Amino acid sequence: MAKDILQEIVAHKCEELALLKAKKPSLREALLQSETGIIAEFKRKSPSKGWIKEDGRADIIPLSYQQNGAAAISILTDKHYFGGHDDFIRTARQSGVTIPILYKNFVIDEFQLYEAVLCGASAVLLIAACFTYDRCAELMHTAHNLGLEVLLEMHDEDELEYAELQPDLCGINNRNLGSFVTDVENSFRLAELLPKDAVKVSESGISTPATVKALRAAGFRGFLIGETFMKTPDPGLALKDFIAKI
Repeated sequence: MAKDILQEIVAHKCEELALLKAKKPSLREALLQSETGIIAEFKRKSPSKGWIKEDGRADIIPLSYQQNGAAAISILTDKHYFGGHDDFIRTARQSGVTIPILYKNFVIDEFQLYEAVLCGASAVLLIAACFTYDRCAELMHTAHNLGLEVLLEMHDEDELEYAELQPDLCGINNRNLGSFVTDVENSFRLAELLPKDAVKVSESGISTPATVKALRAAGFRGFLIGETFMKTPDPGLALKDFIAKI
């Protein structure tokens, strides 16, 4: 009898692992196929603004983003500076989110890549400024082996050489992480210097549909937007209204 129970448990565990290891929805493909390319961000707090939506719930807002037209979702998992948690991705998945989810954190170690996989992320953010070229290549290789896509974030011309690593997506952050000054012109300036076949994502400081239209015309396919939606009473509805104007 005990053996039968053990076999049943092991069989069920195999099913759980198969589900966990199953291929996640592709962020790259979602952006290439989307007419808007908006990666709506679940962001409760920031170092520069403090709490944006302290009562924001991961079982409500991400699903509302999906229902209102987001191509993908970014979820902050850093706790200290952004009020995030890995469980927010698990909760979003359990609430019914099926579109790609970006694990957004300051990833500096392989251990965090395993965390991203275990909580249900499709892709992970790697920030070029955090690594040497070779170290970035190592982490990207590990991420791909784990089935994660990589959004590689760059800030200036000096970091554009990292694009030679051929990440799944090339991100341009419009916010200077030293001064926190935001300037969308950074995306326009660097876009033409990236490989022509790169799937380009503009991050931070995007607050109007007109900016999205201009960035798309400049070759961007993804637009990561968080505070513009999160500071409103209903982020999902704010996203819907934003998309209607694009």
